Amino acid sequence: MANAIVQLEDVNKEYGRGKKTVAALKDINLEIRKGEFIAVVGPSGCGKSTLLHVMAGLEQPTSGRVLLDGVDVTLISERDLPKVRAQKIGFVFQAFLLIEDLTAYENVEAVLWPSVDHTKEKQEAMTLEVLREVDMLERRDHFPRQMSGGEQQRIAIARALVNNPPVLFCDEPTGNLDSKTGETIMKFISKLAKEKNMTVVLVTHNDELTKYAGKVLNMRDGAIR
Repeated sequence: MANAIVQLEDVNKEYGRGKKTVAALKDINLEIRKGEFIAVVGPSGCGKSTLLHVMAGLEQPTSGRVLLDGVDVTLISERDLPKVRAQKIGFVFQAFLLIEDLTAYENVEAVLWPSVDHTKEKQEAMTLEVLREVDMLERRDHFPRQMSGGEQQRIAIARALVNNPPVLFCDEPTGNLDSKTGETIMKFISKLAKEKNMTVVLVTHNDELTKYAGKVLNMRDGAIR
């Protein structure tokens, strides 16, 4: 598909060996277009987080091809994969994964280190702009321990977006938040996605969050049903 930004072809993912082999993904074929908001839902252990990690190039499939914005990430060396991911994706985790000893500003700017593409002045401008977009500019000098869960997730979103990636992957982004804060975060992600015409792939076990998606994929036992 010409305008597909994520493509999976006959993707399988196995863990373990021999009789202890577990098939986490089974013959996945999938195409996601630019600008789509996709929700992947299913029970715990069905393979949805593994699917997200394989899509994003965080894990390699056991077999099959994964194309991310036209780049076959299954052919990229481990040394070069981080650069490809930095250019092509943003990733928002359930647990925020902010660095406790860095301020909000430093957590976001750290994604741009080291960069041969941007001057220090450009990195600063990009960081401040994305903090403004997530309405956290006034918290730029605060450490994660000084922020609420919702604020930490906004910083995590800013970190994911600072390079202006074409695809945003979200792995249970509201899982550590109360329902009201989670709703706010999802509205925020949806708003940014529309403004930037960005592709979003959301993994969740919460069916309530599927209302933000244009398409819902159901997973069970490692396969899309």
